Amino acid sequence: MHLRLAMLLLPLSLSLSLAALGQDPATGSTAKNEKECGLTAIPTCALHVAQDEWGIITAPTHWREPELPWVAAFGVGTTLALASDTAAMGKVGVHPNREKQATRYSNYAGLYAPPAALALGFFVGGAQHNHHLQQTTILAEEAMVDSVILNTGLGYAIDRQTPTQGNGKGNIWPNGAKTWPDGQSMPSDHSILAWSFAHVVASEYPGWATKLTVYSLATSVSAARVVARKHFPSDVFVGAVLGYSIGGYVVHRRSKESSFDNISLAPVRTPNGNGIELSYNFAH
Repeated sequence: MHLRLAMLLLPLSLSLSLAALGQDPATGSTAKNEKECGLTAIPTCALHVAQDEWGIITAPTHWREPELPWVAAFGVGTTLALASDTAAMGKVGVHPNREKQATRYSNYAGLYAPPAALALGFFVGGAQHNHHLQQTTILAEEAMVDSVILNTGLGYAIDRQTPTQGNGKGNIWPNGAKTWPDGQSMPSDHSILAWSFAHVVASEYPGWATKLTVYSLATSVSAARVVARKHFPSDVFVGAVLGYSIGGYVVHRRSKESSFDNISLAPVRTPNGNGIELSYNFAH
């Protein structure tokens, strides 16, 4: 839990400072909401993340026919993974030293390295006047914040035990509400963060070398969580799919084709003080 909290605070604080650039990360143009976002306008930054979360959690209401096969494939994949979880963990076995090493690797590669790389990229981009690099760091940080918020909520809602809890079968709500929460095994927090980071970076820098690097990193982090016996294969699978999807949503959220552009939040000043304006485009 302390790692999850630290991961939430680090990218959130970094994203607030990066957002002071005042440019639309996806297009490079100044947006109404983002131009006021910065350390002196933290509520605006929070609203930006809130917009993402609203779009993500309401995504099922905007699915279109071409997307349904992918949704079905995700459901089938999750079902198959759940059915094979116990057998898979049996093959992994119990190796304390290996588990310790895998845990250390997944923490450094999945939790610490991405935000550190983004912070470095932002300052290097500033020194080289590379606005695209700076905008990429903003997008990736935002995707990671979105991921950890969603993952925390899902973890408590699903309430699944880890391989080292209970009978080791990953029971969901094992004791009902009596002992809730019993575990937050699904989705994997490391996996969702690594894949959201990877998708943003690979989208902004689509060269094969970049894709190979970031997706290999995300895959190794997900695998390490299983080897460390911190998660079942289905946990990292769900985390990877959600993280990849969130990364893609953040990259494309400013596109006119986005399903979520009909909803917007913005700070407003009124005669009675500051407030928040919620707008909905009924013509969408």
